[in-house]
Amino acid sequence: MTKFAVKDHEMVPEHILLTPEEGFDVLKEFGIGAPQLPKIHISDPAAKEIGAKVGDIIKIIRKSTTAKHSTFYRLVID
Repeated sequence: MTKFAVKDHEMVPEHILLTPEEGFDVLKEFGIGAPQLPKIHISDPAAKEIGAKVGDIIKIIRKSTTAKHSTFYRLVID
């Protein structure tokens, strides 16, 4: 039996785990605190696959028909 990789499915956007420095830069750029970001649960299959921990920030890049791609950020919660 082969293991299914969530990130390889065409409907799952790219998920990138940011370093603490990159996360700080994102928060500074938007002038917000981490709790103000949209949330993603640590049990989310994509978050689990990239090894996210509570408090991490994930960058999600979605395909867009009008802008080619859209970038979103999520705070990992329990």
